Amino acid sequence: MEFRKIRYLIFLREIFIMSWTSYGGPQAHLAHFIKVFCEKRAYLSESALLEIYALCQILPGPTSTQTITGIAYRLGGASLAYLTLVIWVLPSILIMTLGAIFITYLEQQQVDFSFARFTQAIAVGFILSAAWQVTPKVIQSRLSGFLVIFSAIVAYFYHPQWFLPILIVLGGLITTRNFEKYPKVEDKNLKIRWRNLTYFILIFVVLAFFSEFTRRYSFGLPFRLAENFYRTGSIIFGGGHVLVPLMLTEFVYIKKLITREEFDLGYNFNQILPGPTFAFSAFIGAMAMRDFGTWGQVLGAFLASFGVFMPGTLLIFFVMQFWDELKKYRPVRAALEGIHAVSVGLIIVAVVLMGQAIFEQNSVNEIVLDVCVALATFVILHFTKIPPPFIVIAGLLLGYLL
Repeated sequence: MEFRKIRYLIFLREIFIMSWTSYGGPQAHLAHFIKVFCEKRAYLSESALLEIYALCQILPGPTSTQTITGIAYRLGGASLAYLTLVIWVLPSILIMTLGAIFITYLEQQQVDFSFARFTQAIAVGFILSAAWQVTPKVIQSRLSGFLVIFSAIVAYFYHPQWFLPILIVLGGLITTRNFEKYPKVEDKNLKIRWRNLTYFILIFVVLAFFSEFTRRYSFGLPFRLAENFYRTGSIIFGGGHVLVPLMLTEFVYIKKLITREEFDLGYNFNQILPGPTFAFSAFIGAMAMRDFGTWGQVLGAFLASFGVFMPGTLLIFFVMQFWDELKKYRPVRAALEGIHAVSVGLIIVAVVLMGQAIFEQNSVNEIVLDVCVALATFVILHFTKIPPPFIVIAGLLLGYLL
């Protein structure tokens, strides 16, 4: 028992370090998770981690947060998973909340965020590194190799948020035809416990009721915010790059709770922070509640963060309870090959889409610099032991000097 407690404390310490050092979104986080949880600490195998990651790709919600809490749930149950969730998201949420509180001051001082211009190129390097590391481990047959290429091409030309989980499921269905190559497991004992799914539905119903009941009153804004973000967290697939345009449409153009300039300022600030991209929701919630004073902004940040993180967390807890038994069925194990392959294809297309954005938004000289920064990030990650935070700091200094 004492050994187990020490192991859990070491795990939580690693999570705390990660919350300050993990950059680049879920695709880049995956490579970091493999290095720490599989290679450094041996908490689980790479195949088991990739299973959890693929499962999170299918479910709505923040992929990195679901993956890391799913690992914690597997290691120590719900209590360790909830502690992991708090430690993982808290630093970036606190910083984004403070950023929202001081946004007026920053605007008055006309702070120039151009020093962060290389953060996108660095993120491309991180994600390219993840793709390079994971792809050889996933391609185990001609079929899985075909699915990696096929899913990347399809997702490049057509990538709305609702389509990506369908593409992943399709990959799994294609490889189920090979289920006979897996040995039979006789001691299957599948029991589904519905508690977390019940919580998921109940919270949504309660928030929707109070949101509608207080719609005509100004004091109802916190309920509406919580319901808006909970609904968003329940339908988002594909990570933070999907969350951002949805929030831009809803909170800037439709509800007009913040201005486009404030939104862009918060987004740029979020790009230089480690941890989950979904922490940007704390900034939106705090800005939306500015008329309620500082503590109102803190409440808005909390409600937005709770709303966007909780649905995916409850769903991954629900599935993780019976996942080990479910994958004893041969078709499920065969489906994992296709799910893993499509997941890698989506990582590759993320690199392409982010690289394309660099080419579309910059001049020729800026493109050359960004490509050099992205390639340098990739080389440093693979051939040196320089920690990721130092790469980001170097990129910020380079942006400031240039």
